[in-house]
Amino acid sequence: MQSLLNSKSHQEIQVRIAKLSPDSKPKWGKMSAGQMLKHCQRPLEIAVYQKDFDLKPNILVKLFFKKAMYNDKPFMKNMPTPKGFAVSEDVDFNTEKESLLKLINAFYQLKDQGEWKSHPVFGKLSSQEWGQMQYKHLDHHLKQFGV
Repeated sequence: MQSLLNSKSHQEIQVRIAKLSPDSKPKWGKMSAGQMLKHCQRPLEIAVYQKDFDLKPNILVKLFFKKAMYNDKPFMKNMPTPKGFAVSEDVDFNTEKESLLKLINAFYQLKDQGEWKSHPVFGKLSSQEWGQMQYKHLDHHLKQFGV
């Protein structure tokens, strides 16, 4: 399984993001390309800045989603977005693209980090789990926009 902490996967994600434009249309869902870029920053902010969002852990979500996070099956389309991760406001595409790329690079710089802060929903995660989770989430949304 790919990981955002792997240099090849890290570069691949950056190349795919570069292919997006403000006019990129989703194959599913309601977010614009800019809103998707902002949405994708939120899980990275948890890892990089240890930022907390309004995430209320639920045992079913915890068990189902954590299991889905660490396999090679793609995420289902149109899955519900946690309240703290939803983006409905208008955003500037270029600002959000730049912010996401900075976060991706900041996350990648943590590749040798041994101990990670506990995830607000999934608890203690290894570097491998953090990297896989971040890659899979970004991959899901980049596929949503055809890149």
